[in-house]
Amino acid sequence: MRAPLGRYVVRRLLYALPTLLGVTLAVFLLVRLIPGDPARLIAGLLASDDEVQRLRVELGLDRPMPEQYARFLASVLAGNFGLSAVTRTPVIEEIGIRMRATLTLAVTSTALAVAAGLSAGVLAAAYHNTAVDYAVMMAALGGVSVPVFWLGIMLMLLFAVHLHWVPAGGSGTPAHLILPAVTLAAFSTAIVARMTRGSLLETLNLDFVRTARAKGIGEGAVIIRHALRNALIPVVTVVGLQFGALLGGAVLTETTFAWPGLGRLLVSAITARDYPVIQGIVIVFAAMFVVVNLVTDLLYVAVDPRIRYG
Repeated sequence: MRAPLGRYVVRRLLYALPTLLGVTLAVFLLVRLIPGDPARLIAGLLASDDEVQRLRVELGLDRPMPEQYARFLASVLAGNFGLSAVTRTPVIEEIGIRMRATLTLAVTSTALAVAAGLSAGVLAAAYHNTAVDYAVMMAALGGVSVPVFWLGIMLMLLFAVHLHWVPAGGSGTPAHLILPAVTLAAFSTAIVARMTRGSLLETLNLDFVRTARAKGIGEGAVIIRHALRNALIPVVTVVGLQFGALLGGAVLTETTFAWPGLGRLLVSAITARDYPVIQGIVIVFAAMFVVVNLVTDLLYVAVDPRIRYG
């Protein structure tokens, strides 16, 4: 198993290289399509033309576009994203400082989404076509329909402003994590619940489930011990994809709750036209998404031992 697994991981990482290369090219071109002169914006409106030109040379903006991209790609391959155009500190350091906060928020939100979504999906499937099923599906429909920023503001008004149960924003204590984690988990919870319900309903109609029932096994044991594990493959896939979506959703959520993560840093960098920080964060997000997809594929074997890596 170790040899096929090792070859599979290496092959998947090699396949990911063109994707990451495309991401570097896309982010490089897109940030340069933003209207305005970044050197003038960074230097300030009162800066002289000489100061702006000096900054443009320092940032390499006076070079031809292909040369700029070649230098940028060489720096990325060396693990160097350059210096922030605003703070003049290494971008990799700024990302490292904010990375922990973003991962904490994403992992907590994913855990909430999996726990709540699986429970709701199993409950809906167990009580198919009843009031319980309809209630779960209506809640799931609301979860996928409500915008993240609106939900965050409403939760903030209710639980922070009116009830004073949790802080409205910021970080520092576990209580600060509650509102942003719940807000970010809402959409993923709904997706996981819908997928669990659909997959479990299909599994409950298979022959091995009927055999288990014919043996006199209780309905709860049939669902949990026999049907659920066989229904988890599509759920695991969705959870992996949703973790990547949570990284993108963290941009709005972190801004709403003043959470000091990569999403908030990205918004600040876009406002300041801080090219190096924007490029570094987007590439890190893309790399994290590739790793999450690989881990998701590796989890298939844990869920279903019949799967082999070829």
